[in-house]
Amino acid sequence: MCGIVAAAAQRDVAPLLIAGLKALEYRGYDSAGLAVLEGGEVHRVRAKGKVREMESLYLSNPFPGGTGIAHTRWATHGVPNEANAHPHMIGRITLVHNGIIENYAPLRAQLQAKGYHFTSETDTEVMAALIDQNLSGGRGLREAVLATVRDLEGAYAIAVISSEEPGRVVGARRGAPLLVGLGIGENFLGSDAQALVQVTNRIIYLEDDDVVEITREGAQIYTLDGKPAHRGVHESELSADAVERGEYRHYMQKEIFEQPHAVANTLETRISAAGVLPNIFGAGGDELLAKVKGVHIVACGTSYHAGMVAKYWLEDYARLPVNVEVASEYRYRETVVPPGTLFIAISQSGETADTLAAMRESRRRGYLGTLAICNVPESSVTREADLKLMTHAGPEIGVASTKAFTTQLAALALLTLHLAKQQGLDEERYRDLTEQLLRLPRTLEEALKLEPQVIELAERFVHRHHALFLGRGEHYPVALEGSLKLKEISYIHAEAYPAGELKHGPLALVDEDMPVIAVAPNGPLLDKLKSNLQEVRARGGELIVFADTNAHIDGNATRGAVLRIDAGGDFISPVVLTIPLQLLAYHVAVLRGTDVDQPRNLAKSVTVE
Repeated sequence: MCGIVAAAAQRDVAPLLIAGLKALEYRGYDSAGLAVLEGGEVHRVRAKGKVREMESLYLSNPFPGGTGIAHTRWATHGVPNEANAHPHMIGRITLVHNGIIENYAPLRAQLQAKGYHFTSETDTEVMAALIDQNLSGGRGLREAVLATVRDLEGAYAIAVISSEEPGRVVGARRGAPLLVGLGIGENFLGSDAQALVQVTNRIIYLEDDDVVEITREGAQIYTLDGKPAHRGVHESELSADAVERGEYRHYMQKEIFEQPHAVANTLETRISAAGVLPNIFGAGGDELLAKVKGVHIVACGTSYHAGMVAKYWLEDYARLPVNVEVASEYRYRETVVPPGTLFIAISQSGETADTLAAMRESRRRGYLGTLAICNVPESSVTREADLKLMTHAGPEIGVASTKAFTTQLAALALLTLHLAKQQGLDEERYRDLTEQLLRLPRTLEEALKLEPQVIELAERFVHRHHALFLGRGEHYPVALEGSLKLKEISYIHAEAYPAGELKHGPLALVDEDMPVIAVAPNGPLLDKLKSNLQEVRARGGELIVFADTNAHIDGNATRGAVLRIDAGGDFISPVVLTIPLQLLAYHVAVLRGTDVDQPRNLAKSVTVE
């Protein structure tokens, strides 16, 4: 979503702020801006479009200053344009904001009645006016921000400067991430550690309802009642090199090829030839998991698809009932929670608003406990869960998730093996599944060697407008993920179905102009899948089959193509067969000339409802 960078320093901060915004471009945005305070005067520049457009305006008329705030905006209230872009200025206040203020309309009406004039359609400008109003009565900036946020409903992360207090930035958060970066003679705020990696690796993660004040000399954190608070300092392991593209054309391509290493990191020190190692879920994890009688998984988007695969695994191998639900639906209905049910939240960023809200809602519903599967150690989801299993995927910059998905699956496979053994899975079968998981990184490396063949297949899709994806069993969610990737970055309309559902409606769409992509592992459902594929052939459809090398699919009888891939075994095949679908989506998007890493209208971390 939107990105925030702020600084109080002994040097000109505009170049630092622009560099921070560029590091946050992966999050998705439609406008950018910055404001710098020097000698009681605020200089501001804003532009619709990319950071480079805003940077060009700044470079045409640069301004000095050691205190500043900057922002990339993903439109919620108001269309993407310069007037709605951040920072917003009103009275003595200049402000940037991530999130949504739900009660902004009545606050706006009250402020208008008091003489405030608004030039944008945003909820953010209302916050700026409210802080300006609260500066009266001798309050300083920090006290005005504290008074303001107590009246706000919704989610926010903000950074604020006042023309009356040079050298000072005040930030606050509730439901949206904000962190402090500690330097020498300079300090920073950011919505993501990646925004600050160029200037510091010493990070403080703020908690909900924290208000922070930074100056060149230091940072002081306060609770909502104005009392000082202590938050620990963390040494970030993120490096500038980790967020560079290197030899790859796009971040997404780099991240696709990082998957063998990323999955190896997920598995490292957690599994051996003897099986899953103890205590990998955190203190008390093994004891809590020993009481599990059922599982409820909640997630969004790609993480939801990972949860769907896990449902098949957990019910098949651990014989536990599993419910998987979209997080945005979960919190608005009453859920039946049988005794002994484990709540699992899956999120790449750990700040996904719907997933975080669902996990918080789960607290009142009587679950056995909560487990977070996440890529960001200090994220809200991770901090608030009882147990956690980090994916260790490393930074994922491309909006369309790739290595986050496969590492989530690897983490869920570890959980499956742990619970399956606990539930009495046959020892020989347990060893076989363990061996498959141990060789997963190597199997993924082999799958990536299919890229040249996938590039040839991608040429068939350049001028297509629709596609169908088919899968059966645990490969139906893989088909869903392949469909999502294609529509996200190539803008081709794509849908996925369980292959057996084809004849119950979607078959009406199949003709020579509708490519059908099928995932064909070797297994007990293969013959059923073949029958579904024959239904496509009979209607003249072009059929693209990604088939396990051991699956007997007659390529000669296919109008289209069969691409063979070693899926590595029935347990890990959903992970492996994801690879060619990612490559297909990527290369179709490249051929169509779309913005692969930052597809239109989408954001990397969805921190609003």
